[in-house]
Amino acid sequence: MATLNYPADLKYSRDHEWVAETQDDAVVRVGISDFAQDSLGDVVFVDLPEVGDTVTADETCGEVESTKSVSDVISPVSGEIVTVNDDIVDGPDSINSDPYGAGWLFEVRLNDSAELDALMDAESYKREVESEGA
Repeated sequence: MATLNYPADLKYSRDHEWVAETQDDAVVRVGISDFAQDSLGDVVFVDLPEVGDTVTADETCGEVESTKSVSDVISPVSGEIVTVNDDIVDGPDSINSDPYGAGWLFEVRLNDSAELDALMDAESYKREVESEGA
C-alpha cells in the first residue's frame, strides 16, 4: 500500500475533503484527500458546483466518478463558490496524481470562518483514516 500524504498546513473533513487557506482570508480552496483519491482509484469524471453557487457544510455539492465508483463531494464549509478548477473537468486524473496541487476542486468565500475550527488537523485526520481502515 502506498504511503499517503496529509499536508500539515491543511484542514480535513470527516468526508475526506481538505481545505487550504488562500491569500484572501475569506476564501478557501477545497479538494479531496490523498486517502480519498487512493480509495476511489482512477478518477475519470468530475461534476463540480458552478461559480456563484452556494454550498453548505456537510452537504453534497458535486461528485467524483472513478473506474470503481461514484462518490459525492461533500462541502466542508458553507459559502459561495468563487472559483472552479476547470482543468480537472478536462483532466480529472490530476486528482490522482496531485490531489493537493493541480487536483483541487473549487474555492469558497466563507460565510463563517469559524467553520474551519470544526475541521481536523493533519494528525487528527490521519488517526481518523487509520481507525476507519482498522
